[in-house]
Amino acid sequence: MLQRLRKIVTPPSVEQRTALLAGKHITYTLKRSGKRRSIGLNIDDRGLIVSVPLRASEKWLQSVLQDKAHWVVEKLDGWQTCQPAANRWQNGESIDYLGELLVLRVVQGLFATPVHRRGSELWVFVGYGSKTTHIEQAVSRWYRQEAEQFFKLRAAHYAPLLNVMPQAVKLSEAKTQWGSCTAQGSVRLHVQLIKLPPRLIDYVVVHELAHLRELNHSAAFWQVVESVCPDYASLRDELKAVVIR
Repeated sequence: MLQRLRKIVTPPSVEQRTALLAGKHITYTLKRSGKRRSIGLNIDDRGLIVSVPLRASEKWLQSVLQDKAHWVVEKLDGWQTCQPAANRWQNGESIDYLGELLVLRVVQGLFATPVHRRGSELWVFVGYGSKTTHIEQAVSRWYRQEAEQFFKLRAAHYAPLLNVMPQAVKLSEAKTQWGSCTAQGSVRLHVQLIKLPPRLIDYVVVHELAHLRELNHSAAFWQVVESVCPDYASLRDELKAVVIR
């Protein structure tokens, strides 16, 4: 007796889809994983990402999306509101630095010289004919220099208070994390933090240093954070509204 072999069609692991949610057409990324047992929704600067089990049914998926429709639309609108305007990297533009605004003063000359701050202005010296990308690169190098120095100073201030000693404090450019800490004791802090107010930088520094004592997010971990940063909860909420660029 001959039997027909049924071909098993495996759905793609990543898809771009569109759904009508709360009256709006929302484009989202659908990710399938054999390790998942539930449907998860996450919203960041990339938009809505829906993670589902490998064989999740369309009925289940649509039920979750419609149930969370108003939440999704509200969160997406919030992210768009928080998105900072793109910098045009030219004379007179404003850039963020430690929660304040510095005005760019771009000077063209025969030779480029180091970027430096003069009060509320950041002076950038570039060669004749330089493009906006050269200005951006010069400011980016300055940001990194400032960030490295400032972060190490803050880590040196808080480490004794937490009774920890990091092996290294390095810069990071992770897409979704302001900071991280390895089991070996290396703390990494996102270079873009240098644009934020010092209180938020301090919170991230304390958060990562606290992981040297508690490499988790247990109640004990938050007690360590609270010991030197009693208003950590409000600072954490404030930081969540900031988009990493």
